[in-house]
Amino acid sequence: MLLPNKMKHRKVFKGKVRGVATRGDYIAHGTFGLQSLGNERITSRQIESARQAMTRYTKRGGQIWIRIFPHTPVTRKPQDVKMGSGKGSPEFFVAKVKAGTVLFEMADVTEEQAREAMRLAAHKLPVRTKFITREEAN
Repeated sequence: MLLPNKMKHRKVFKGKVRGVATRGDYIAHGTFGLQSLGNERITSRQIESARQAMTRYTKRGGQIWIRIFPHTPVTRKPQDVKMGSGKGSPEFFVAKVKAGTVLFEMADVTEEQAREAMRLAAHKLPVRTKFITREEAN
């Protein structure tokens, strides 16, 4: 699972995920990509699950790049705790993803293989996605 090494603040405000991505919205490394169509918070577990699905389908062939990283800690309070008494403790980390962000990239595989691997990965994610190629993006 992806986790940040060190953070300036243990707990952060929730914030909102709005708008369209202006960074990370193009294919930088591979030939094929999986692009987000919505705004969502993706947990490190979901990223890892999608990565495993792609890797297993391609039988560890080709190359995979993960273009998002879960920097933001999410806090939770224990069950049956009364209101007040401060913020809960950090439970897990999320990546805030805007529409248009490229989540994963692949290279050194056929388009059919990449399309199916990305489809399997997309089922693990809480956001609608689209399969893109380097030619389409430019």
